[in-house]
Amino acid sequence: MISAHRKPLGRLVILLSAASLAVVGAALPAQAAGESVDIWLTTTSDPGGRVVTRGLEQQAPVEFGPGSGTGQATIGVDESRAYQEFEGAGASFTDTAAWLMNSSGALSEATREDTMRRLFDPNAGIGLSFLRNPMGSSDLARFDYSFDDTCCDVGDFSIEHDLADVLPLTKHAKELNPAMKIMASPWSAPAWMKDNGSMHQGWLQAQYYGEYGRYFAKYVQEYQARGVPIDYVSPQNEPGCCPGYPSMQWNTEGLMYFAKSALWPAFREAGIGTKTLIMDWNWDGYDTWARPQLQDPQIVGDPLFGGIAWHGYGGDVSAQTRAHDEFPDVKSYDTEHSGGTWIGDQQAEDMLNIIDYTRNWGRSVVKWSLAVDQNRGPHNGGCDVCTGLITVHNGDGRHGEVDYEIEYYSTGHLTKFVKPGAVRIESDDDAAVRNVAWRNPDGSKALIAFNATDATQNVVVNWAGQSFAFDLPANTTATFTWGGAATHTVSAGGGEAAALPVGATRRHGRRRAA
Repeated sequence: MISAHRKPLGRLVILLSAASLAVVGAALPAQAAGESVDIWLTTTSDPGGRVVTRGLEQQAPVEFGPGSGTGQATIGVDESRAYQEFEGAGASFTDTAAWLMNSSGALSEATREDTMRRLFDPNAGIGLSFLRNPMGSSDLARFDYSFDDTCCDVGDFSIEHDLADVLPLTKHAKELNPAMKIMASPWSAPAWMKDNGSMHQGWLQAQYYGEYGRYFAKYVQEYQARGVPIDYVSPQNEPGCCPGYPSMQWNTEGLMYFAKSALWPAFREAGIGTKTLIMDWNWDGYDTWARPQLQDPQIVGDPLFGGIAWHGYGGDVSAQTRAHDEFPDVKSYDTEHSGGTWIGDQQAEDMLNIIDYTRNWGRSVVKWSLAVDQNRGPHNGGCDVCTGLITVHNGDGRHGEVDYEIEYYSTGHLTKFVKPGAVRIESDDDAAVRNVAWRNPDGSKALIAFNATDATQNVVVNWAGQSFAFDLPANTTATFTWGGAATHTVSAGGGEAAALPVGATRRHGRRRAA
């Protein structure tokens, strides 16, 4: 069981020499003062940060004026310092979420279509742009299942289970947002491949490494054949965790051997270019699960290696910056962090996740189950206190209704305004108004800011010799967007820009039921 825990905010600063910076492009001169700034706000009214009184509500625009200014919170945005690329943010079509939204009968066809558009359409909705789906059963499923339950080869492999709900909804999400990235992660190999004959715990037997590699390849092929490309896989969700639901034991050496001798040969034989993300576990496991793999040139030098997948339930987010400093060419992806009833302030948790993950080199922000019902299920052991972006009412007095939770609006402050291919740019972090800034592929800017205090904060944003002021209400998230061009961009080597002040670090926790 992992307990929720926090630590006071601290500041992490990485100083880079001027010699490490290189000019990579020159933009047009900054536009004259008067550039319009659009503003969207989300506010919660309760101490738990869950009662949404204003959800992604657009405000009257403001304009940049000439010169710099100073406020209670002064945020300078500097496009000359650019960092990592954004690939997407979203959640998971768990068996629970997909079944509730599709074949459970809870939602009418019209409600389901409206819900999908509100989730995935970049214009009509919040434009979720990253899905990480379980490859088989997980703790948020109705029961244990795999894609081949018969020993002793994968000749009977079938994704029939996913054809009912997971695959059609994933495909529709990709149609609504073609920029969508899709990742797949297994909680367990089929039971017959393991030494205990169970989907829960146990070790993959050595004689089945090859078959398990082909199992992955068949999964990717079956999805791709139906118009759903898989961009990333991880060999194991949370290796070694947890009894009570689908899970599997590994050691790091076994994971490395599996990737090199079974998974990647199977992908190559099948002509699959899907990238592998290692670890898929908490920050505090970096030295155990990730660093030894990153020190192996056969791992990081393989074209099928994609980077590190991080979970935010244990340790400190600064591990992501440590990994970047040690291995600057290795990309980081934040692939799971759930909302839940144990979290004291869900809006604050969401926004600090978004800000801290991405200020520490994260290219994605992925929540856990997209949907649960009013009882936070169905669940298959494991987490009975996890929440989703939406709640689908099934069998209660509000049967067929959908609640859009604070996690929907928090995630939307990122996904609706920061497009895949955007680049994080420098912004001055502030203890009262935490923030992160982005430049989209079309040159537009998005500044996401969160006022975690109980008082309105006068925020002044300085950019390209101009400034605007806005009174940001208490317990409120804002996204500010504007066009215009600054002067130039600098970046570091290794394909990523240099991190200067990375911002505050934070610990996060999630309780999993054993």
